Amino acid sequence: MAINPGSPVPKYFQLREILLNLIETGLASDDVIPSERELADRYGLSRMTVRQAITHLVTEGRLYRVVGKGTFVARPKIELPLRLASFTDDMHARGLEPGSRDLERRTTPAFGHLVRALELTTGDLVHVIARLRTADGMPMAVERSHIPAEVAPDLGEVPLSDRSLYQVLEERYGVVLDYGEQTIEAGIVDPAEAAPLDLKPGSPVLLMRRRSFARGRPVELTISTYRGDRYQLHVGLERPLKSGRRARPPHR
Repeated sequence: MAINPGSPVPKYFQLREILLNLIETGLASDDVIPSERELADRYGLSRMTVRQAITHLVTEGRLYRVVGKGTFVARPKIELPLRLASFTDDMHARGLEPGSRDLERRTTPAFGHLVRALELTTGDLVHVIARLRTADGMPMAVERSHIPAEVAPDLGEVPLSDRSLYQVLEERYGVVLDYGEQTIEAGIVDPAEAAPLDLKPGSPVLLMRRRSFARGRPVELTISTYRGDRYQLHVGLERPLKSGRRARPPHR
């Protein structure tokens, strides 16, 4: 691949595509890419144009910089699951080793949004459990779970290090989740969560709010902060037909 000076596509974007091809076909995670000077000489570009292309890929989470060492290929992003699955099970399914560390444990009376979300009475006790979730030792998310104390009376005292909360609810309390609802939006990391997530203040994150049900009753409200540079969303789309039916992909 080469830079086409006569193309209407900006040169920095052409170089971005060249680097993407190199990342996807010739380099592995944590491999170093050629230096700005090497790329400028190889493709006949200015250092500013090369830096612009690399900055775009760093912003997209495809590359990362290490001061004094160079620019490296980032690990592939993990797709945020759009199903009712625990972080532990999801990481195991991807061949990664899940981990967790307690950030906060308390039991508090419910009021305001907790009363409405968990369909409680003001003053009912709720366990609040905040954990840092890791994959292969890398910080991935901060999960803040709210569980009615009536559902799991002594949950605040149960060790959850490297364990699935859903598994504990099922095995210890007989609470089997039937279904859930989830919203995801872009946001900026909370200053209190930046340090455990190893992020700079102001870094982009994905904010997830999940409400899970057992036998028609809400038993969990979890608000999570996922690292924006480690996660992405992937959703299959179907085009509705005029008859109201949905178009299906062709059989292969």
